[in-house]
Amino acid sequence: MLALQQASAFLVLFLAAFLPPPQCAQDPAMVHYIYQRFRVLEQGLEKCTQETRAYIQDFREFSKNISAMLGRCQTHTSEYKSAVDNLAMRVERAQREIDYLEYLRAADVCIESEDKMLAEKLVQDAEEEKKIQTLLNASCDNMLMGIKSLKIVKKTMDTDGSWMKDAVSNSPKVYFLIGSRNNTVWEFANMRALMEDSTKPGPRKLILTHSWQGTGQVIYKGFLFFHNQGTLNEIIKYSLQKRTVEDQMLLPGGAGRALVYQHSPSTYIDLAVDEHGLWAIHAGPGIYGHLVLTKIEPDTLGVEHSWDTPCKSQDAEAAFLLCGVLYVVYSSGGHGPHRITCVYDPRGTISEEDLPNLFFPRRPRSHSMIHYNAREKQLYAWNDGNQIIYKLQTKRKQPIK
Repeated sequence: MLALQQASAFLVLFLAAFLPPPQCAQDPAMVHYIYQRFRVLEQGLEKCTQETRAYIQDFREFSKNISAMLGRCQTHTSEYKSAVDNLAMRVERAQREIDYLEYLRAADVCIESEDKMLAEKLVQDAEEEKKIQTLLNASCDNMLMGIKSLKIVKKTMDTDGSWMKDAVSNSPKVYFLIGSRNNTVWEFANMRALMEDSTKPGPRKLILTHSWQGTGQVIYKGFLFFHNQGTLNEIIKYSLQKRTVEDQMLLPGGAGRALVYQHSPSTYIDLAVDEHGLWAIHAGPGIYGHLVLTKIEPDTLGVEHSWDTPCKSQDAEAAFLLCGVLYVVYSSGGHGPHRITCVYDPRGTISEEDLPNLFFPRRPRSHSMIHYNAREKQLYAWNDGNQIIYKLQTKRKQPIK
């Protein structure tokens, strides 16, 4: 209202500026006109005031209605929030129950699976044990008890090499393989011909089509088996009679990647023969890893079985098999004493506790090779250029319980 009065006063002053000079102020017609104009202005201002009041009243009613509606919305929102929270709790509870049921179901499945796996493992172990018993079921029940004596058969200038007879043949022939990498085999008619260079006839010279690697060669049933030089794990089967390669195989299990014995710096695969047949010995993965023992079928060169042994290649210099038992020879720094400190029996009939201290007669250097001759029951060895035979003392194994 105050604003309207101020506006009226301003309007009067504004219109007064257009009044005629004083000489015209007494004109009745002019005065009446001005009066009428003021009346119209006052009516317009009055109408504007009434409309403004009506708008203000309407706005107050509208604000009141909006406030009431907002209050009701807030109430409904609280109710909806409470209902949603309640629903979320029920869903969470149901999810926990579902998870628990799934856990029980999975536990039952796991128990059934574990029982099934255990049963299958027991069956596999039984079959494996039966297979091993069948594989090593030869008429051999001896175990090593001591090295009685040594005999130096010959002395050469060659530090490394191997020499042997055919372990299953009645032939007196002796085979001489000089060096750790060569392809020449000397065949002597008998042991005397080897010992006495002047004996006639002289040795027969056999030139192989492949060179050997290391000193792990063996002769078995008229065939020379050796690690082929320049290959990682290839085994050659060479016929001494036909002078041809009869067969070859790749020895599995990581063979040939590391030295089989620490103190035999050129041998990566060592082959052996005993009463059960043909074997291979090599080092497992890692530096100075554990030795791996593999049984080989000599006719087909198929792998019959492999065992990871507890015997390490560290400080080892040689090994041999006797009646299916692995004996590993160790020495400190490649010098004496030479002794057997690790024994592995795949059948579990003997252990190191069953054996006495097994020492070899003292030698100044480590052995280049030690191989067992199953027919003669003695060891053939090469030590610092000396070709040696070791006599053995054995006894019967304890029966398997």
